[in-house]
Amino acid sequence: MRGRTFQNKYLIIDEAQNLTSKQMKTLITRAGPGTKVVCLGNIAQIDTPYLSETTSGLTYVVDRFKDWPYGGHVTLRRGERSRLAEFASDRL
Repeated sequence: MRGRTFQNKYLIIDEAQNLTSKQMKTLITRAGPGTKVVCLGNIAQIDTPYLSETTSGLTYVVDRFKDWPYGGHVTLRRGERSRLAEFASDRL
């Protein structure tokens, strides 16, 4: 990603909860004119021992962009996979 500039693109960063704040900065600062960045993730599914709900790159970006008038943030209240997946997410 270093040395790249994405112009007039949609940059989708999936599983952003498993990235560090520095990794998120590296990715997002590659956005050139006309590029939109969408970060996706589920804080409950952090699977690295080096990150937590408060240190995740996704949490970092949401916090840093919350007052920027050109950004937005959506939190889904429940999962959409299945009843089994939702139950497992709550209990395991």
